[in-house]
Amino acid sequence: MKIAIASDHAGFEYKEEIRKLLPRLGHEVRDFGTHDTRSVDYPQFIRPAAEAVARGEFERGIILGGSGNGEAIVANKVRGIRCAVCWTVESARLSRAHNDANIVSLGQRLITLDVALEIVKIWLATPFEGGRHLTRIKQIE
Repeated sequence: MKIAIASDHAGFEYKEEIRKLLPRLGHEVRDFGTHDTRSVDYPQFIRPAAEAVARGEFERGIILGGSGNGEAIVANKVRGIRCAVCWTVESARLSRAHNDANIVSLGQRLITLDVALEIVKIWLATPFEGGRHLTRIKQIE
């Protein structure tokens, strides 16, 4: 799978760890930045990643920040994006199974690195269930 990844300064450390994990799981990854822990404005990095997912250049996206909330808000402003803020493995599984989330947003200040890595693994492996959920997805669009 081709995956876009982006973060602000507060999510940079986890982004780097997830970026290293993705090829080991068999995925291609493009890093949209940021590239260090200096303070930045997250929309400058999150929006280009979300737009690339929306255009179909990437099948999924992973975005990170301090809480993940601001990043999700930016991503969800892009037509065709369904970004879920996830803080547990179960929230990640449901965001895919029920919501067909194409971007996951993680908050480095709110979860451990181990939890973040597990969320990514489950989120990437979980298929969309379709059925009654597809009707709801169509209503969102």
